[in-house]
Amino acid sequence: MLSFCGQDKASVDANGRIKFSPRFLADFMKHSGGDIVIHCLPEGALAVYPEDIYLQMRKAEPKPAEKAASSMVFRRVMRRFGAMTESDKITTQGRITIPQMYRDYAELHPGTEVIVLGTELGVEIWNAEKWKEEFVKINTHLREKGEREMAADLLFSKENKEEI
Repeated sequence: MLSFCGQDKASVDANGRIKFSPRFLADFMKHSGGDIVIHCLPEGALAVYPEDIYLQMRKAEPKPAEKAASSMVFRRVMRRFGAMTESDKITTQGRITIPQMYRDYAELHPGTEVIVLGTELGVEIWNAEKWKEEFVKINTHLREKGEREMAADLLFSKENKEEI
């Protein structure tokens, strides 16, 4: 069975907690025993990764010691990762507590409806209204990209026929 696929609705409780569905909870337990990393995404949502997957992703990045001294851009990226990432553990009830700063960042206030969606590597937690907007952007982008690729293929095909 595929890990971290699908989407669920949830809500933020008065203590800033979100409860994962049984399927996502099982995925997290299978990968890391419930040890997770919460990261604020530039799009205004939160990513939650099993700790082992997050560490694999970070290993693929350049080593900080090699670039930090010479690259201001790299230092800024490292600052953002450091400031906007936190380790946690899923409770036995299947909940995580989202730090207040992260809740403010992602507009996840108590009572807010959220969408928890699988990304194959973990999940993202979105304010439901922001997710609707993002989903429209994704679909518009994919449709326009497909139309451009189709037009380019047709043009290429037409040019090749003219050369023959």
